[in-house]
Amino acid sequence: MSELIPVVEEERVKYRIEGEFCANCSAKMERKLSSTEGMGKTTINYATKIIFLPPSRVAQAQDIIESIEAGVKLVPISMKQKVATSDITVDVNKENKWRLTKIILACTLFAVGLLFESRWKNSSWVVFEYLVYLTAYFIVGYKVLVKAGRNIFRGQFFDENFLMSLATIGAIAINALPEAVAVMLFYSVGEYLEERAVNRSRNSIQALLNFRPEFANLIHELEVIKVDPEEVQVGQQILVRPGEKVPLDGEIVNGSSFVDTAALTGESVPRKVQVGNTILAGMINTTGVLTMRVTKVLAESSMQKILDLVENASTHKATTEKFITTFARYYTPAVVVAALGIALIPPLLGVGNFQDWLYRALTILVISCPCALVISVPLGYFGGIGGASRHGILIKGANYLEALTEISTVVFDKTGTLTEGVFQVVEITPAKGYTERELLEIAARAEAHSPHPIAKSIREKYGKDVKVSDLTGLLSYEEVSGQGIRAHLNGKTVLVGKAGLLEQSGIFLPRLALDRGLGTVVYISVDGDYAGQLTISDRVKSDSRVAIDRLNQMGIRTVMLTGDNQAVAKAVAEELALSEYHSDLMPEDKVSWLEKLSQTKLQGKVAFVGDGLNDAPVLTRADVGIAMGGLGSDAAIEAADVVIMEDQPSKILDAIHIARYTKKLIWQNIGVALGVKLVFILLAVFGLANMWMAIFADEGVALLAILNAMRVRWYHSPQRSLPEATTLSQGLKAAIH
Repeated sequence: MSELIPVVEEERVKYRIEGEFCANCSAKMERKLSSTEGMGKTTINYATKIIFLPPSRVAQAQDIIESIEAGVKLVPISMKQKVATSDITVDVNKENKWRLTKIILACTLFAVGLLFESRWKNSSWVVFEYLVYLTAYFIVGYKVLVKAGRNIFRGQFFDENFLMSLATIGAIAINALPEAVAVMLFYSVGEYLEERAVNRSRNSIQALLNFRPEFANLIHELEVIKVDPEEVQVGQQILVRPGEKVPLDGEIVNGSSFVDTAALTGESVPRKVQVGNTILAGMINTTGVLTMRVTKVLAESSMQKILDLVENASTHKATTEKFITTFARYYTPAVVVAALGIALIPPLLGVGNFQDWLYRALTILVISCPCALVISVPLGYFGGIGGASRHGILIKGANYLEALTEISTVVFDKTGTLTEGVFQVVEITPAKGYTERELLEIAARAEAHSPHPIAKSIREKYGKDVKVSDLTGLLSYEEVSGQGIRAHLNGKTVLVGKAGLLEQSGIFLPRLALDRGLGTVVYISVDGDYAGQLTISDRVKSDSRVAIDRLNQMGIRTVMLTGDNQAVAKAVAEELALSEYHSDLMPEDKVSWLEKLSQTKLQGKVAFVGDGLNDAPVLTRADVGIAMGGLGSDAAIEAADVVIMEDQPSKILDAIHIARYTKKLIWQNIGVALGVKLVFILLAVFGLANMWMAIFADEGVALLAILNAMRVRWYHSPQRSLPEATTLSQGLKAAIH
């Protein structure tokens, strides 16, 4: 029996679509590519003209795309092609200048035609009338007519080129020459202005992506060589001078400075760095000279992951975007059929003359193009994602941006999310036969290998750098997930962790020991006997209270899930005014509680906020997983749907506000576009609107929708005053006294 070989999906490669195509054509390309066997689900980022395709299907994809819009080409992109962006910009500028020249020339001829309008009535001037108007018409309409003719042969009737061509040729046929030229001229002007507006939006996003450094100062023997960041390998050292961008992720080995992290976090206050600190690509060195050892190649750097995340966000479409794309497919054919009925049915019934009703039908065709709808929605979501990125909030797709607007419950992890994760040993309680110093040394040596912040606080309190080379008495070491440490030290079995760890081993804990202190309690046993306990306190983040207060005011339920004991959880919950909390939870318990909260929610979605290091299962399970402090955390960027780059819970509010603001702008565009089109269709039916008005309505609404969608770029977070930081022990002691 032959074994079944699993089908491995081919890795996709990034391509740029070069050439002119509209938003409606982009939607057609997506549908055709996605429905092609072997191509898989494919999306096009219209704002950046980026598409991801399987390399083996590129030739087929090129044929499909060119069948929809002739002249467009697929060009592969690599990080080394970043310089080519300027060449593309130059080509676009040249094309725009040529388009503007043709528009000005056509406008001049059109003005001449209108100036001599009275003379055209003389039959001897008819030839000149047609010569002037048709010359202006073909100058701006030639490409539209060619595209329409090509698409007709391909069976594609319902696009803007066909509609504009049909409407204007019909106008020429009934001798409405000024209207025909005006429609084609204003359509070209509208397309030109739309392209400029989209390019401006595209450039604003490109500016966000352009903080990719162009060079690195590689230290080679006694020389400093300027090289491409892609050529630098892990372990090599580079020099970063004041004013230069940090080209790669690494660790500082010499020097100290202040670095500007605004490109990564949105924060304008420089951060001090020194020997031993991690520094990331995209930061800007502002003062001192830094020597750093590279820890990641460019392709794996945090900066590159952020850039890929922003560029790839269009692959996750929002429900609204999918709805509008589907709606546009049926809207245009429906309007064309309605226009055909208006042109034929009334004259057949003897109501009015055929030429009058044909003119009304042609006017309806002019305003039936769906571009205003199709372009404004994805551009709005892309602008929202870009705007959030400038505030240090990474959103992985339009669907997550939309989900943020529907959040009814926010669930927080405690340590590292609401609190700083900066632990301090505040109380040492040894059992009989042990001194405080002996108890602390036992715990520090047992926790020597643990990376947990609590273990680090114990080692710091011990006051010695406990290294593996010093642990001559440590025979074995085992981490019990979610419980603590089991170690063999100097021939004795040592347990350090939660009460449950000791109780499972049959160790009796005195009642006084179970009267838990004002922080996290670490219990210690030696050879089956209780040896004492350490009480460790964590500090609440300075703006956690602001974030919780604002969420409560918005009517959003706030919940905390923590592995800490009841006393600590209660103290934090009361200090922050959380709606509810659940303590003594294992990692798997958090998933269970999240599922319960999701099932019992009345409406809306549930978001989970964690530090991204050990909360991956819960982040994945939530409707929206939000990772805090993603700066340099690969786990955060991989696991979460939304990544807050700074350790500021209040930025969750910014994420929600940006999402709501973006959705408001999008629905404004949809409402205005549909409303204006419906009004002018009705006016045209009753003969109250002409082609001039129709083309102004169509192109004006499209341009207005684009400009409105771009407003999200100027979102500013509301000013918030931050309370002073407090520790749990300080808050509780103040309450007691």
